[in-house]
Amino acid sequence: MIGIVDYGVGNVRAIENIYRKLNIPTLRITRSEDLDRVTKIILPGVGAFDHAMSRLNESGLREALNHTVLKLKVHVLGICVGMQIMADSSEEGVLSGLGWIPGTVRRFDINKINNVPKIPHMGWNEIIHADHQLLNSVDPNSGFYFLHSYYFDAKYEESVIARAFYNHEFDCAVNVDNVFAVQFHPEKSHENGIQLFKNFWDMK
Repeated sequence: MIGIVDYGVGNVRAIENIYRKLNIPTLRITRSEDLDRVTKIILPGVGAFDHAMSRLNESGLREALNHTVLKLKVHVLGICVGMQIMADSSEEGVLSGLGWIPGTVRRFDINKINNVPKIPHMGWNEIIHADHQLLNSVDPNSGFYFLHSYYFDAKYEESVIARAFYNHEFDCAVNVDNVFAVQFHPEKSHENGIQLFKNFWDMK
């Protein structure tokens, strides 16, 4: 069963709907005990870094998530701000992140962006990806839907499994051990998003 962390930040219902169409059961994670009932976890997120971290801290789920992800090695997928709070820190806020994947969340330099509107980076974007199970059978030319002003800057090159281009290349998908994260919104990315969610479920 897929557990979707429901801490008041993220498109939980949209993710549930996709897995329902795939005939894959889901459970909203609202209590630490819920984590014992799932085999994989999704950590969604929208909005600002500090707000998301504050909501997660206030939810009482952080310690249980750390244990489940870091000790029990349950697979977890972070989405958008759910990806960003997996970093060590963010230029957007002052709170520390979860530190599950070494890196820093950085703001796009608007002085170097020619597109109008410059920020946020919004809409469909192609990706450049490695041969990785999470991205099996996705169409890199169709890409995914993005909506963000900050991006994950991974500390280690080997953590990066996909990049996108917005005036410069930036990391848009990362993986360390059982921790996976994407900057884009697969729940808004039609067939590619559905395929990614299926790939995550199929992982061993």
